[in-house]
Amino acid sequence: MTDAYIVEALRVAGGRKNGALAAWHPADLAAEVLNAIVDRTGIDPAAIDDVIMGCVNAFGDQSGQIGRSAVLASKLPVSVPAVTIDRQCGSSQQSIQFAAQAIMSGTQEAVIAAGVESMTRVPMGSTRGGGPGSFTKRIRDRFRVDSFSQFAGAQMIANKYGMTRDQLDAFALESHRRAAAATKTGAFKREIVPVPIDTAAGPKLHEVDEGIRFDATKESIASVKLLQEGTILTAAVASQICDGASGVLMVSEKALKEHGLTPLARIHGLTVTAGDPIIMLEEPIAATRQALRRTGMTIEDIDLYEVNEAFAPIPLAWLREIGADPAKLNVNGGAIALGHPLGASGAKLMATLVHALRVRGKRFGLQTMCEGGGIANVTIIEAL
Repeated sequence: MTDAYIVEALRVAGGRKNGALAAWHPADLAAEVLNAIVDRTGIDPAAIDDVIMGCVNAFGDQSGQIGRSAVLASKLPVSVPAVTIDRQCGSSQQSIQFAAQAIMSGTQEAVIAAGVESMTRVPMGSTRGGGPGSFTKRIRDRFRVDSFSQFAGAQMIANKYGMTRDQLDAFALESHRRAAAATKTGAFKREIVPVPIDTAAGPKLHEVDEGIRFDATKESIASVKLLQEGTILTAAVASQICDGASGVLMVSEKALKEHGLTPLARIHGLTVTAGDPIIMLEEPIAATRQALRRTGMTIEDIDLYEVNEAFAPIPLAWLREIGADPAKLNVNGGAIALGHPLGASGAKLMATLVHALRVRGKRFGLQTMCEGGGIANVTIIEAL
């Protein structure tokens, strides 16, 4: 079985809801990332065997197979196929894993794993049309619930682990501080694809994540109202609604040589697990344990980890149960500060992880995402 290599990992800077990226159609925004991958690597665009696009809300502007639309809006030739997949928040992390599996199996040589979500144009939950979606009465009866809620799951985790609001607020503040520091020092510059936008002051390039609160304080975080009485969750400790796109070019060793490409990292482990669909967001813990067992590693072997900050209780519970080092977690901030563009978040986090490892001269990185329905992906990479 051949190795799968990452040769480029890019993203656009996040845009707030109705913010900097609101005028961008998601197909065109994703195309900007595909174009940048081709430009920066110099690969012949006709050599791309497939584009695997993660997108959660395939509705409205994101309907009609957004992966294929992104290819048609890009400089890739029409001969490049594409597919759109949905594994909820982990959609483009699953894109990476599917791409890696295609390469490792020898069936494809060069695949772009990507993701896109315009949460401005296609609000979360649009595909349900106001109903329960696919959660049928049979499913609700089996689990004895009227509905499945990520908000409820996050609060269940906070209750289970005895978390306080002060702990959640402190975690959120640290996310903003780390993201602000990374932005000021240029840590994101290598991974961000600047895109043109129109502003009141005239045209400019959007290249700074719009959700970061550079002036966040303990007091400002604490002043945010509870999302619901009887809970400890606020909007300040939840991931931000965000528009974004991301992409990772993965190739075989044969393609590395044929196209003169330089590998940034190698896939070391791929895992996906599923568990309780009620508490649902706790599954990264079980998935990480399985990933470490499969690779014969311990958490001490991992130099950096990206754990998606859907809500602050998720990474906090993960840290506690895995026995991980908080200093290695989301070192450039997470979704609380940078935003969570659903289908784009998996490849977005991978872009940050790959470049953070290389800048620090570190070797192994682990990425995990909690996903709707109680699923979690874990991807372990080795920086080169």
